[in-house]
Order: sequence, then C-alpha cells, then structure tokens
Amino acid sequence: MADGRFLDERAHHGTALFLPHDRNLIVKRVLQSVVLNGREIRVKRGEGNVPVCEVCEVRTMPQTRTKLFAGPRLRQLRQRETLTQANLAEILDISPSYLNQLERNHRPLPHHLLQKLCERFGLSPAWFSNTKEAHTVQAMRETMADPVFKNASLPLAKMADAVLTNPDLCAAFLTLYRAYKFEQEREDNALLPTPNLEPYETVGDWVQQHRNYFHELDCAAEKFYESLDLKNGLSEALKTYLLDHHGLHTQQDPALEEGGLVWRIDRHRRTILLPPDQPPESTLFYLAQIIGQRDQTRLISSILRREGPKEKNALELGRVYLGNYFAGALLLPYKRFLHAAQTMRYDIERLRRHFGTSFEQISHRLSTLQRPGMEGIPFYFLKLDIAGNILKSFSANRFSQARFGGPCPLWNIFRAFATPGQVQVQLSQTTDDSIYLNVARTVGHEGVTYTDRPRQIAIVLGCTINDAAKTVYADGLNLNDHRLVVPIGPGCRACIRDNCSHRSLPVSGRMLDTGSDARGVVPYRALPEKP
Repeated sequence: MADGRFLDERAHHGTALFLPHDRNLIVKRVLQSVVLNGREIRVKRGEGNVPVCEVCEVRTMPQTRTKLFAGPRLRQLRQRETLTQANLAEILDISPSYLNQLERNHRPLPHHLLQKLCERFGLSPAWFSNTKEAHTVQAMRETMADPVFKNASLPLAKMADAVLTNPDLCAAFLTLYRAYKFEQEREDNALLPTPNLEPYETVGDWVQQHRNYFHELDCAAEKFYESLDLKNGLSEALKTYLLDHHGLHTQQDPALEEGGLVWRIDRHRRTILLPPDQPPESTLFYLAQIIGQRDQTRLISSILRREGPKEKNALELGRVYLGNYFAGALLLPYKRFLHAAQTMRYDIERLRRHFGTSFEQISHRLSTLQRPGMEGIPFYFLKLDIAGNILKSFSANRFSQARFGGPCPLWNIFRAFATPGQVQVQLSQTTDDSIYLNVARTVGHEGVTYTDRPRQIAIVLGCTINDAAKTVYADGLNLNDHRLVVPIGPGCRACIRDNCSHRSLPVSGRMLDTGSDARGVVPYRALPEKP
C-alpha cells in the first residue's frame, strides 16, 4: 500500500501480508478497519502516525532488532518485478552501487529501506527473513542424505539456491519424501494402517509457519487476564470465573489418576474433577484450558477454518494446540511477562517463582514472544524424552532439528538427564556456523508411589549468540572466545563433520574414503562434495 498505509497481517493471522491486489481485501476508512475473508480487523493510528492494533496497541510494522542481511531475497524481488538494479535503486532513492552491496550481503538492509520495500511491493517484513529458508535447507540437506539419492548428490549451495528460487517445488519434494518414508515404514510393519506421526508433523509445520505466535488468541488471553479480580490469587480467580460464568465447581477426585486423566468435567454434577496430588501450576494450566475450551471455541474455530491444517486429525490436534496456547498465554500475559522476562534477564527460575508456574511453562512461553513491534528474544524450544524422541519442536530463529534420526549426542539436553533438576548451559555451533546459547534441564513430575514410572523428559531453550548477553545464562561466559563452543549437528546421517568421534554412521549420500594410508577418528570419512 502506498503513502505509508501499511498493515502487517501477521499481527492477526500469522501469515502473509494483505497484498494490494488481493481480491478478498476491502479497505474501509483507511487504517480504521480491514475486512479479509469476511473478518473485520480493527486498527488505528498510534504515536507518530504509525498504524497499531486496536486490541494490543502494538505497532503493526515491527522494528528490526538485529542486522538483517537479505541479499538473495532482495535480488529475488527485483528479478520477479523485472527491474534492473538501476530501476530498483531509483525506487528506493539509493545509489545502484549501494543496492549492489545489499544484494551481495555486504551491507545489512536498514529498517527504513525494509519499510519502503514492504509498502511499495505489498510484502511482510517476515518475507525478507531467511529463517524459513534455513529450516527448509536443513530439511533438504537431511533428505538428500538418504542413500536413495546416492547417485544424485546435490551440493549445499545448489540446495540453498533451489529453496530461494523454487520454494514451492522444494516443499512438494519434502512432502513426497515424507510419504515415501511412511510407505517404507508401513511395508516393514503391516500393523501400521495410518501414518503414525503425520498429524503431529503437519501441526508442527503449521505452528512453525506462525513462529509459534497467534496474535488474536494471545490478545484474547491477555484481555481476559486483565479482567480478573486477582486479590485472592490467579487460581481462585479462575475457579470463581468458572463458577460464576459456567456454573462449574471444582473438586478433587483420586480416581482420575487411575484412569490416566488430568481433569474431567462431570456435566451432571456441574463439577470439574481434578487429581489431588498434581502440582499447583498444573492445576492453573488445566483451569485455563477449560476456560479456553468454553470461551474461545469460536475464535479457535475461526483461526483453524481460515488457515489451519486441512487433514481431519491434524485439524483436531491444531484445536488442542490452540487451546493449550490460550492457556499458556492466560497464565503468562504477554506484556506483563515480556516486561518481567526482560527485567529478570530471562532467568527462568526467577520467572517461574514470580508467576507461580513451571520451568517448562516459562520456557515454552519465552519461545512465543514474537508479537510484531514487541518482540522478545527469538528462542528455539525443544522437548524430548530420554530415548531421544522429539515431543515438541518450535523455532523463532534459524535453528532447525533433524526430522529423521536422533539428535546430536553432543547437545547439552542429553547431559541434563545425568543431572536431573539442574540447568545445563552450553555454547554450540551448528553446521551452518551459527552459534547458539542453549539452556537445558529435565522437567516433569516425580513419581507419587513406588510403582509409578514417571516419564523422563528434558527441554532445551536456545538463542543466537547475538542475543545471549541479554540473558542471565551468559554471565561468566566469554562470548568472544569460541574455543569452548561445542560443534553439534542435525544428526549423524546429515551431519558433515567428518572428524567427530561421536559419529554413529557414515554421512549418507556421499562417497566414502576409508583411507588406505591414514585412519581418522572414525573408520569412514566422506569425500568432499563436488561444487
């Protein structure tokens, strides 16, 4: 939109920008409301004549907080619009030589040019980020490491170029490969009539596309929190609300644990039944879940209908996820939580005690702080069990974990199992040379009786080294000395580190050099990729 009339749809829908040529877009009373697919979104002018969301009063045009190198995206945009460098330089009111430096990633893209590009070509700032491409490249790299492609090796540079120039084709290729892997597994085990984890993967991809942030739901939870009378605490406030607005009492029921339930509503008795021995932070979360289920059904259904997964099981899992998202956002309202996190330098233990929640709840919420114009540190979040099975995986930064095979054994999340309840801090470097600060710890509940077998789970929260100093976990670390940085990979099959003594199998898809005159730390090394 021209003349600064810019609205980032991600603020309300987590997807692409309202495009000027979108036939579904009707602008009414410029920057007062827009209607997309029949849904009205209200905006207003804020300080400095900047468009802000009427719900949360946050800028709809986010400021960039780190240097943005967007050369390939800038070149792709120019070629798509059939512009020469001189043409685009004239549009941006810069010199062709400066534009050439931007396209070659010799200079970062400044915010004022980013805003001008978005307004001129109807794009979202997120379009210029390479986070999504980094995840796709990692998935392509891992897929091409499968032995089925041993005669069709593809250098990393060509994979990256394919992702940038043909993203839809790459996405289709990855979908086809996942279908191929499933058919292989089904042939090996005839008892599997349906895909085992496909709905979870679909929902995980969908959440990742939104960077694990859903603005409408987040604002609704925040508004609900601010309406509560908290003089007797949040737990009592939630119980009172459920009684006053839904006629539901709460009562403890020891039989729930035997049935493997964490809560149940007895509709005949108008009672919420809860286990007697569960931690108070779990009770809080379950009460918030029930409120979300009762009060936010229409909003959740609207989000799913508009942009949710299409497959039935994935759709229902998406509904569960959004219900959990609302519950977490209600317990930890965005503005209050972001302010506390920044004040306490993202100290998870302090935040846990301050809000009366669990280590996992705080960590997960930290990974969702991506409200446009009010972003926190972009974290990745991962949860796995002691066998290495990944239970949750979301990333607001470039970090990407292997889809197939186990995680890297050098990752500090595995050390967390050896020191239950203690925080493990690690600086690690991935195969794309990015350095991350990782914070890992075991979570979960202790056994109630001797015969219990509680699940052993750990989580890891990570940010780039550029954001590490903002956290308490960087204290005492020399972030400029990389000698103690641990090299980690996406899993042995796709990892390119030939000299790793922890390697459990050769790199797939590459010719092996067993070394007749020398022997390495592992008995097999891969020959270098051909350019």
